[in-house]
Amino acid sequence: MSILLALLGIIAGLFIFIFTAALFIKKKYVIREQITVDKNSRQVYDYVKLLKNQEFYNKWVMMDPNVKRGYEGADGTVGAIVTWDSENKNVGKGEQEIMSLTDGSRIDCEVRFEKPFKNVAQVYMKLTPISESTTNVEWTMMGQNKYPFNFTNLFITGMLAKDMQTSLQNLKKELEA
Repeated sequence: MSILLALLGIIAGLFIFIFTAALFIKKKYVIREQITVDKNSRQVYDYVKLLKNQEFYNKWVMMDPNVKRGYEGADGTVGAIVTWDSENKNVGKGEQEIMSLTDGSRIDCEVRFEKPFKNVAQVYMKLTPISESTTNVEWTMMGQNKYPFNFTNLFITGMLAKDMQTSLQNLKKELEA
């Protein structure tokens, strides 16, 4: 009986710690990764504005080859949407919509997650020419987790940043091939 009480005390202490720590952790998060690609900014823009091309560089999109994917609207234009539904809990279910385009330099999207949790993130890719044949690609994701789930910001932002950097490395390989 005393082992059970000790175990319950540890679990209760863990919950109290998480709920208390979450009071001091920001609810909003911003993740920003970048890479230099040896292609001109027009070529990079024309490639990354197409949602379908994410199948070739985006780590999350590439995680489940059996994912059910759908497309609505004209790809590469404002209002285009890609939907996904996967049994893989790391992929889940959701959709991404192109919200605005700044010709040759920026693509703004909204990502709406349904599974494994509901959430919305604002995502953009900003392209800055470094030279005639070199472009800096900056990928930013901004979102918010409600209390007490904001506690996960301590861990998830680092994992997301790593995955974004992997995706950017894939993009570089794809475009420079």
